Amino acid sequence: MAPKKLDIQSIASKKSTHRRWPRLLLWTGALIAVGFGLWLWLNPAPVALDNIYTTEPAQNADILVNVTSTGTIEPTNLVEITSELSGTVTSVDVDFNDGVLAGQILARLNTDKLEAIVEQSRAALAAREARIVEAEVSYEEMRKQYERAIRLESTDAISIEQLSAAQTAFQRATASLKVAEADLRVAKASLGVDEANLAKACICSPVDGVVLNRNVDVGQIVSVAIQTPSLFTLAEDLRTMELHVDIDEADIGKVAPGNPATFTVEAFEGRSFTATISQVRLSPQTINGVVTYRAILLIDNSDLLLFPGMTATAEILVQSVENALAIPNAALRFAPPLIARTDDESSFGLLGMLFSNAPSFEPSARNLPDAEGRRTVWVLRNEEAVAVLVRTGASDGIVTQIVEGGIAADDNVIVDMDMGQ
Repeated sequence: MAPKKLDIQSIASKKSTHRRWPRLLLWTGALIAVGFGLWLWLNPAPVALDNIYTTEPAQNADILVNVTSTGTIEPTNLVEITSELSGTVTSVDVDFNDGVLAGQILARLNTDKLEAIVEQSRAALAAREARIVEAEVSYEEMRKQYERAIRLESTDAISIEQLSAAQTAFQRATASLKVAEADLRVAKASLGVDEANLAKACICSPVDGVVLNRNVDVGQIVSVAIQTPSLFTLAEDLRTMELHVDIDEADIGKVAPGNPATFTVEAFEGRSFTATISQVRLSPQTINGVVTYRAILLIDNSDLLLFPGMTATAEILVQSVENALAIPNAALRFAPPLIARTDDESSFGLLGMLFSNAPSFEPSARNLPDAEGRRTVWVLRNEEAVAVLVRTGASDGIVTQIVEGGIAADDNVIVDMDMGQ
């Protein structure tokens, strides 16, 4: 029985030895992996700065500097037609979009009362004219009696008292004639006013134009005592119109009368219209703290496509440079980032101590002009970023003219950098 017991123990010992080998191999592999990871962290691959730049070539191009603004299209002369009289509208002779001529009747007011007033004034004038005749006859009679009294007094045929009475009567007749003449002028003036009022009952167009708006109907009562009503709105000539735009105070120094412009309206997508600045008004407008100035652009609307009130977006050409050496505006904003190392080990604990030599990128400072107004542009030469000082000129918002500096056509200027490599 003893030999059998030894065999069982031998078999158990062999099984235990076979179970320890996989564990040993597993721990050995784990230690090798950790060691290799530590070696990679302690010996980081160098950051390659070559071929991580985005560049664009400097090129010769025409630069057009525009000022953009929005506004509305308006007639050159907009006339509001009102009534100077109160009354009932008896007829309306025009409608929307009708063309009218100067003097043409647009509407009429009831004239019954006005015609009666005119007749009354004419009668008063006739009475004043008759009073003139009467005063003239009396004047002539008193003049002759006074002259006769003078002759008689010289021969002592009448007394001084009789001469004085004749003189007084003559003077009274003279005054009466002057009063009658003054009353006649008053009567004529009153008749003129009443006839003018009668004429104003006919509301007529003062200009040749087009009816844009009509705010009156037959039977409507016009009352000027409450307010001055606007009955019609006329545009004098729609073949020549104006575009009123508001220019920001930052751009107003670039804009001047005579500048050409193009503009678009939503009604005609893809079509551009031309205009010219005729006036820049000095009066400022402040809305929500923004200061703007009104500019007036003349429009040739011979084809009558443009309507009053349309919203337009205008591009005003303020500067043009032909065949200029230009670079993208992004090149003027670019500056390479700074490469820094983290030396504060305490802030990262054990990992910070292990990996304190790993490089990191810090954001670059803004690329601002120097004291002489020069800008720094970075050019890729021989796979290295080289800083070049330049002086800039006109810009259209996409590219900027280089007027001075060590940049030539086809130089690759850096506009961006891939921070992910």
